[in-house]
Amino acid sequence: MTGQIVGNIDVAQVVLYAFWIFFACLIWYIRKEDRREGYPLEDDLTGNYNKAPWLFVASPKTFKLAHGGGVVSAPDFKRDDRPINAERGTNFAGDPLHPVGNPMLAGVGPGSWANRSNKPDLTAHGDPRIVPLRADKAFAIAAGETDPRGMAVMGCDGVIAGTVTDVWVDRSEYLIRYYEVSLGIGKEAFSVLLPNNFVVFKSTRSGKVLYVHAITAAQFADVPKAAKKSQVTLLEEDKIAAYYGGGLLYALPNRGEPLL
Repeated sequence: MTGQIVGNIDVAQVVLYAFWIFFACLIWYIRKEDRREGYPLEDDLTGNYNKAPWLFVASPKTFKLAHGGGVVSAPDFKRDDRPINAERGTNFAGDPLHPVGNPMLAGVGPGSWANRSNKPDLTAHGDPRIVPLRADKAFAIAAGETDPRGMAVMGCDGVIAGTVTDVWVDRSEYLIRYYEVSLGIGKEAFSVLLPNNFVVFKSTRSGKVLYVHAITAAQFADVPKAAKKSQVTLLEEDKIAAYYGGGLLYALPNRGEPLL
């Protein structure tokens, strides 16, 4: 018979078995590579974990960071030692954590943030990627488009929180990333960043405003602040986005309750 090797084994059968073996090895490899971060998992109650995993966790690989950022290895089996500002309602595995204090700052649930580098994201030329318009005169609001500077910012409770004083742009993507919102009056005035993703332009009787559904007007005061006036780091960006994201569940008491 054409293609027969020996007995009931032919070329098609050998190719099929070879494909099965290859596909099984491919799945094994992919499942190991997708566990470079966040593994091994910790026990929900005790925090114990396997310090020397081997079955599905890949061996460490070294990555060289851009712009002289050094090198990192993953997985590094380092535990996240950040304090958890939350507590369990009951003592059993799987019970959700309930935030303590300001839930948007607890770092749990939708307000979780990653422990990223406390350095700004950079362009291909090594310059800070996200900056306010005042820091780069090469960027401006396009002619005919709405300039948000000077517009009021409204929280989900319908109260005005502050006023937009500047726009922060992404110099690599040519996008608006943040609005700089001034809060308070006089010497007590300060600014916070508002991600563009949480903003909707809304018309009111007094004119057009930037409406933010995520948090109330009073809660803008606790938005994590950037250490520098014209620069925001990756870590600060994550904390800012987490605050507004957490507000979608925690800003109002009824948001955490069932619909029925």
